[in-house]
Amino acid sequence: MARKKETLTLSVPPGTKERLEEIARRFGIVWGKSPSPSGLVAAIAQEELQVGREAFTLSEKQVKALRQAAKLLVDAGQIESSEIVNTLLLDQGDLEAPLRQALLQQQTQRIQAWRDRVDEAIANRQPFRLKYLNSQGQNLEFTVRYAEVIFYEKRFYLQIWCEETADALQENPDLAEVAHNRCLRFDRIKDIQPIPGVWRGEFDRIKVYLQFRGWLANAYEPKPGDIENVFLEDVRQVVRLVVNPFWLIREVSRYWEDCEIVAPKSLRDRFKKKLQALCDRYDL
Repeated sequence: MARKKETLTLSVPPGTKERLEEIARRFGIVWGKSPSPSGLVAAIAQEELQVGREAFTLSEKQVKALRQAAKLLVDAGQIESSEIVNTLLLDQGDLEAPLRQALLQQQTQRIQAWRDRVDEAIANRQPFRLKYLNSQGQNLEFTVRYAEVIFYEKRFYLQIWCEETADALQENPDLAEVAHNRCLRFDRIKDIQPIPGVWRGEFDRIKVYLQFRGWLANAYEPKPGDIENVFLEDVRQVVRLVVNPFWLIREVSRYWEDCEIVAPKSLRDRFKKKLQALCDRYDL
């Protein structure tokens, strides 16, 4: 038996019928071979179809770009703006369950609270105990006696001087001079609690000799920590006090043969090992 249908009469502005037919054609809603505006209206009423702003969904590339933007906003201290981006992702992104759950958790993280606590501790010269989840999923604890918020490349990091050195010495035994220095991400901090004790007032540092050649000899711009900057004929020699060798190696890597780590030997040898590993990777 044929299903009983109701009749609906609509009064619409001129041209609306043609636009409804075009939308129906786009979504494949037809009667015979012709687009069906009535079928389109029925599909919307039954919530089988969304059009206009409600139909807005994010592509995989857009989701990836917005996630990166949210992270950069957090690192820049723009927590409210980051939460707005995450809300857009949750509302409009066709997200897999694990990613959706991660974003929901991220919205409730107290990143700004950690930054506020750190700023307060630095201002008050107050040592603190910090719990941290590293990139490998390991829970670590640090007794912090000095800290600074430092911008490296594209984000702000928490640079600390801590008492714990065992794992750092195991991983980098050739750089014992800076084993107390750690670089942490704010979004991986789990807890901060003040403790009694003395605030150091500075990081450990190593003196690094760099030489710049070619175009870079003239193009080099002084960096924080530079204590000497002179020309030796056509070579620019820079002496820098370095807190975190990891970031120095990343900087030097961008300049290829135009920048050389001359001393100390421990850091020069570390860079040579990385170059050798890169050559081995490419069968050179």
